Amino acid sequence: MPAALLTVLAACFGAALGVLVPRPAYRLSVPPGDPWLGSAPTGVPIRGWLGPARAGGGWYGPSTPVVALLTAAGCAALAAAAGPVPELAVWMLLVPGLVLLGTVDRTVQRLPDVLTLPIAAVTALLLGAVALVPGAMGSWPTALLGGLALGGGYFVLFLINPNGMGFGDVKLATGLGVALGWYGWGVLLLGAFAGFLYGGVYGAVLILRRRAGRKTVMPFGPFMVAGAFTGLLLGGFGA
Repeated sequence: MPAALLTVLAACFGAALGVLVPRPAYRLSVPPGDPWLGSAPTGVPIRGWLGPARAGGGWYGPSTPVVALLTAAGCAALAAAAGPVPELAVWMLLVPGLVLLGTVDRTVQRLPDVLTLPIAAVTALLLGAVALVPGAMGSWPTALLGGLALGGGYFVLFLINPNGMGFGDVKLATGLGVALGWYGWGVLLLGAFAGFLYGGVYGAVLILRRRAGRKTVMPFGPFMVAGAFTGLLLGGFGA
């Protein structure tokens, strides 16, 4: 399949799945201990979990076009980087889940277990199946070890500074470590470093603009996702 056609198809697939993200992103954006949201801000009940954030003729929650565009761009970029390889199917399914996680964390600074744990488990299982398919460009054992390594590293950071690193970040790191580890330890380290770099730059900009202080808590999940995305892009190109 020509690379351009693969990229376009991936973008369309990502956009189609991205349209399903805003509603769960809104419903899951609650503080720990609170029930999932069951109605729009206007009080209109929300039916179902997947789809655009629209009820009673009005929009709510994250912008559906923006989320769909972001998901489409992520899928297209990974398709262009990885090419027609079996693991691309896993990345296409992973992108909407990570966009959903990043959106929820950005809204309420929370990474729900209902998302982080299944994403880690499903990514590991799907890559295990992909490893049996001819043409796979990664290593499943290294992927599993990568999940343990990155999750363990974040767990140490959580123990050192629980106020600056949430346990949800540890669970997310496990799933991201599995994906990054597929392409090897170099990609894993690069993706992890990129996440800290993006978060550090963003925090520094906020401080310089006097919109935050040194002790201001900010959601780290979106930067972890962005770092992992960078690593997967480079891993795909390298493979």
